[in-house]
Amino acid sequence: MNPQLGSRSRILALGAAAALGALTLTACGSDNNSPTAAASTAATAAATAAASSTAGACGSGTVLGSGSTAQQNAMTIWAKDFQQQCPGANVNYQGVGSSAGRTTFLAGKVAFAGSDAAMAADEIAKSGSVCTGGGRAINLPMAGGPIAIGYNVPGVSNLVLNADLLAKIFTGKITKWNDPAIKALNAGASLPDLAIQTFHRSDGSGTSANFTAYLKASAAASWTYGTNSTWPAPGGQGATGSSGLAAQVKAVKGAISYFELSFAKSGNITTAAIDTGSGTPVAVSTDAAAKALANAQVIGTGSNLALQLDYADKTPGDYPISLVTYEIACDKGNNPATLPALKAFLTYTASDAGQQAITSAGYMQLPSAITDKLKTVIATLS
Repeated sequence: MNPQLGSRSRILALGAAAALGALTLTACGSDNNSPTAAASTAATAAATAAASSTAGACGSGTVLGSGSTAQQNAMTIWAKDFQQQCPGANVNYQGVGSSAGRTTFLAGKVAFAGSDAAMAADEIAKSGSVCTGGGRAINLPMAGGPIAIGYNVPGVSNLVLNADLLAKIFTGKITKWNDPAIKALNAGASLPDLAIQTFHRSDGSGTSANFTAYLKASAAASWTYGTNSTWPAPGGQGATGSSGLAAQVKAVKGAISYFELSFAKSGNITTAAIDTGSGTPVAVSTDAAAKALANAQVIGTGSNLALQLDYADKTPGDYPISLVTYEIACDKGNNPATLPALKAFLTYTASDAGQQAITSAGYMQLPSAITDKLKTVIATLS
């Protein structure tokens, strides 16, 4: 008998959601900016006993995924431990950017795509050729995190910016770090007469989509380029992936860019606090971003759990520049050979253990109101 089909039967009988809820996994990705092994040591130890009794729910084979670089570090944590605890199954995730990941998924080349922006209705309409038997692509929010504004200005370690300044910086209207508008928010800072070097994603990116959504919502007068996963404004310099942006900021004096907090942490990059108008600038942190994420609303229907974030949040202590990165999979019509492993992996990532495992890498734990819905939907994948 095909062992993969046998595993599928066991998963249906045992219930992947219940069986893998206690597993604590880590990931094996292609990015070199991976968190240290110590980040998940305690979680892995706690899962060992549970894993031995639920190995039959792991499925088997290799589950292919590609897409978001924002979730690359989370995938590195999730997939590594998944392979350790489920030796007959593994996840191979390639961080190629959200847009490329969705394209690869719609071409039927991967079991799931990682995307920092929910798959749009027109893309979902195309998914019937991949999700057979009447299936369609669904958005499963899986990791959340703040988008940090990283900068490299010698002698400046406590920079404060706001949405209007960011819009003007990234559109070339403010070109020097000692511009009077920046000085006004940074009294006492020794701002140099140094040219600002902006870096943006050269590839299609959900990080760009979320950052531009923030600028559109909070600085509409100065940002007239809308929301787009492809960087829409003129000027600046491009780099591939969040790791590429972080590397440029680290290397270039006067540089500024946007990337997930995990990349700022791993690169030891200084980040700006954001003046939202609430009275006190908010430093980037997972706790501050989680407060803002609590206001997110599910706007998808049925099994589609697409979220709407409040980018104009001015609540004191809330960090407004965040993203939720999704796993995009078929609700029906998945490859039966890898379906058990796919469900097992996604069930783990949505579990409390999986969510907690990535917090040390700069991600925030999604609210239970979201993860409870995730577990219910994942259990129904077929």
